[in-house]
Amino acid sequence: MRVRTEAKRDAIVEAAAEVFLQAGFEGASMAEIAVRVGGSKATLYGYFSSKEDLFLEVIQYIGRRHFDPIFDSLAQHSGDLRTALQRFGEKMMQLLTDEPIVRAQRAVIAESGRTDIGQRFFRIGPQKGLDDMARFVELQMARGHMRQADPMLAAQQLFALFEVETRMPLLFGLARKVSKPRVRQAVELAVDAFLRIYAPNPPATAPAALPA
Repeated sequence: MRVRTEAKRDAIVEAAAEVFLQAGFEGASMAEIAVRVGGSKATLYGYFSSKEDLFLEVIQYIGRRHFDPIFDSLAQHSGDLRTALQRFGEKMMQLLTDEPIVRAQRAVIAESGRTDIGQRFFRIGPQKGLDDMARFVELQMARGHMRQADPMLAAQQLFALFEVETRMPLLFGLARKVSKPRVRQAVELAVDAFLRIYAPNPPATAPAALPA
C-alpha cells in the first residue's frame, strides 16, 4: 500500500505549478507533471482525483505564496490611504499581468463553458481577494477615511478600475505586455477615481444664524 505524505503532495503541487504556468491548463498533461515529480500518473491520482483538482490546488498554492503577502501588507498599513492603495495596486497588477498568470486565466475562461472549474476557481481566487479588500474598505469607512457604502461593491469597483487598462487588454490579446510605468500610471488613475467616488462625506454645518 502506498503511503501518502505531505512532502510528496507539496512536491506534486510545485511541479504542477511549473507545468500549468508554462503550458496553461489545456496544454499541461498529468504525464509531464509526473515526469517532473519523478513518479507516475497513478501517484498523482493518488493525491488528486483529477487534473482540475490539481490545477485548483496550484491556484491556492500561488495565492498563498504570491497574493496573500500583498493583502497582508495592505491590511497592516497605518499611513496614507492613497499611498497604501497605490502600492497594493501596483504589486497586484504586476502579478496579474505576468504572462504565465494571464495564460492560466485564459485557460480557466475557456474551460468555464464546459465544466464548473470557472466557478471553483472564482471561489478560491478572485472571491477571496474581493472578500479581503471588502474587509479593508469596511475598516476605512469605519475610520472615516471613506464615505459609508457597500464595502463589497466598492471592492469590486476598485478591482475593475485596476484591471481595465492593465489585465483586460492582455486577456483579449489587445496587448502582449504592460510595462511597469504603464501599470503605475493606470493604478494611479484608478486610485484617484476610486477615492473621488468614495471621498468622506463633508461634516454637516449648522445653518447660519439669522440677523437680529
